[in-house]
Amino acid sequence: MSRIGNAPVVLPEKVEVTLAPGQISVKGPLGTLTQKLAPVVRVEKVDNSVVFKAAGNSRHANAMSGTLRALVANMVTGVTRGFEKKLTLTGVGYRAQAQGDKLSLTLGFSHPTVHPMPKGVRVETPTQTEIVIKGMDRQLVGQVAAEVRAYRSPEPYKGKGVRYAGEQVVIKETKKK
Repeated sequence: MSRIGNAPVVLPEKVEVTLAPGQISVKGPLGTLTQKLAPVVRVEKVDNSVVFKAAGNSRHANAMSGTLRALVANMVTGVTRGFEKKLTLTGVGYRAQAQGDKLSLTLGFSHPTVHPMPKGVRVETPTQTEIVIKGMDRQLVGQVAAEVRAYRSPEPYKGKGVRYAGEQVVIKETKKK
């Protein structure tokens, strides 16, 4: 059984936590994030940390206390440093270009693919084959990166497509005569 819910979330300077009935709000230099609270978890602010306790002895309450603790820790990291995902394009003629709040991708289709960025997520293209997605909400940054990757995920024979930076693609052996 995990005991991650027992560890307090330490709040750095410039980060404020507001507890309201049913939700928690974290405000920092990069912005504000809110999260709904489960009724089976008690949340208390002690000095410069936030403590999570299971309201009952059930497994669900224990699991939710650890989940909420991890979500709030990610919120604190998000409003102080932010999160980023890096993608690389592999393939002849595969290019990416950031245009404001849109990402234009040329992935071997007959037309360019344009992906609009949701509010709170920024995209940069340091080179034509690199994409950097940044934001303060970890879940949203990961979801946008997964959606961009899904346009042309790496295929197993040549490895062409959009992949996460550092992702290993297992290349299959081609058919023998």
